[in-house]
Amino acid sequence: MLRQDAIAIFLAGVEAVKPGHFIPHHIQFEENRIRVGDQHIPVKETGGLYIAAVGKAASAMALETEKIFNNHITEGLVITKYDHALSLTHCHTIEAGHPVPDNNSLLGGEALIRLFKKAKPTDTIILLISGGASALITDVPRGCNLPDIQQTVQLLLSCGASIDEMNTVRKHLSDIKGGQLMQYTRARVIALLLSDVPGDDLSVIASGLTVPDETTFGDAWHVIEKYALADSIPACIKNRLLNGMRGSIPETPKPGDPAFLNVCNFLVASNQNALDAAAQKAQALGYATTILSPMLTGDAEIQAATFISRLKNEKGDSPLCLLWGGETTVTVKGTGKGGRNQHLALAALCEIRDRMWLQNHRVTILSGGTDGTDGPTTAAGAVIDADIFNQADKLSLNPRVYLHNNDAYHFFEKTGGLIITGPTQTNVMDIIIGLSD
Repeated sequence: MLRQDAIAIFLAGVEAVKPGHFIPHHIQFEENRIRVGDQHIPVKETGGLYIAAVGKAASAMALETEKIFNNHITEGLVITKYDHALSLTHCHTIEAGHPVPDNNSLLGGEALIRLFKKAKPTDTIILLISGGASALITDVPRGCNLPDIQQTVQLLLSCGASIDEMNTVRKHLSDIKGGQLMQYTRARVIALLLSDVPGDDLSVIASGLTVPDETTFGDAWHVIEKYALADSIPACIKNRLLNGMRGSIPETPKPGDPAFLNVCNFLVASNQNALDAAAQKAQALGYATTILSPMLTGDAEIQAATFISRLKNEKGDSPLCLLWGGETTVTVKGTGKGGRNQHLALAALCEIRDRMWLQNHRVTILSGGTDGTDGPTTAAGAVIDADIFNQADKLSLNPRVYLHNNDAYHFFEKTGGLIITGPTQTNVMDIIIGLSD
């Protein structure tokens, strides 16, 4: 029952941050005016109405927006991950690569620029942004090519760089990110952002397409040096960052830049919303529930140990539920398959060691990505309980061997611990659930 409860709690959190819940709250068509965020615009002043949606939740966000505006939409564009597209009436869809950009990511970046250029100063662009857009739309610096960008992104992914560190580098290898998208239009832009970053910093979400950027080429180079990548990244990437530090390449636009006079940015949902909904479900199932934080960051193995320690030290007469949200990182050293949630769950299993504690306290731990895809796998994450221990013994599997090979996916595939949801059409990082009876 605890495994079923953990899955139900996770799905309740995911459901609360789907576009069908938050888009109608933030976008409304009222008689002779439209409301987007806190912007109330008379219909006669909207001009042409353009919709652009980017990210893993782009199709669902665009679909809900189409329901509201219908035939009033002049033109629409959706750029999302493969297998995430939905049937739309007014929006053209491009599916692209994630987490490493591909050629369709370049096409997506070009299409977004064309739409922004096409909109006149009297027009309105509603930009719907969700996590994943940093890879799904890309461009290539002068003197470089797509493989150079791909190699750099893969190195950052493998070394355990955080999302804000990765996006600091991405901003300075682009003419779109870091607020630079706004240089391509004089139209009114209203951006609604679904947060997939700890702390909900709008300048980090999707690499800050419409937000002033306070990071610099120097900050980007510091990330490269921190992870000892200076000799690994392509020469053209290295030269770009060094030339930027010397002032040979213009910096990303900073606060106060006139490019941002015509844009309004609104946060529409976050990991905290998902955790609140998960907590309500847990309480309804009879668990004394504690939300630790929506700010989980850092190494997945270290945080797994922290979570186990907290779970062991919780006292009470009622079944308990601990909830933690955010996004960990994994340093890839092996050749296996998995994602940060599966890795965290496997690390937790290795940390427990004491099978009797797991059985006697009827402990279940689930770690899952709210987007339904954990790393380059079809699983959202994984769950551990006494049954996983028993299956591992039955099959003579050593969890530490799989952990050290970054092969959590195949461990949980064999032991029955994978959580499969399919694409959820949302993305607010991860939810970690610990239940004890």
